[in-house]
Amino acid sequence: MSIRTGSRPRPIGGVERFLWLYVRLSAVALLGLVVGHLYIMHVINSTDTLNFAFVARRFTGPFWRVYDALILVFALSHGLVGMRGMLRDYIRRRGWRLAAEAALWAVGAVFLLLGVLVLVVFR
Repeated sequence: MSIRTGSRPRPIGGVERFLWLYVRLSAVALLGLVVGHLYIMHVINSTDTLNFAFVARRFTGPFWRVYDALILVFALSHGLVGMRGMLRDYIRRRGWRLAAEAALWAVGAVFLLLGVLVLVVFR
């Protein structure tokens, strides 16, 4: 069951409603985090100073690692939920759709683990 808002129905409950809301909230969080990142990296600091040493100094404390991890988590999950929606729109057979979604989440988990690993072990 859904409520019509514009061109697409808005889900009323369950997982679909949670994901519908999550995409909107993660977009707002991403907007703030990415604008902050761009401002700090390209307005406050000159692009001439952006090098390995700059990033290494930035990652000496936990704040920037967590900040970048949040960008990674929100961007990746936002994209995965969007891709899930596209799969549900275009793959009609339930078995194929479940297989495609499982593959999507597996690939997403691998990328998330690799990204977090880089942020954790960077010296």
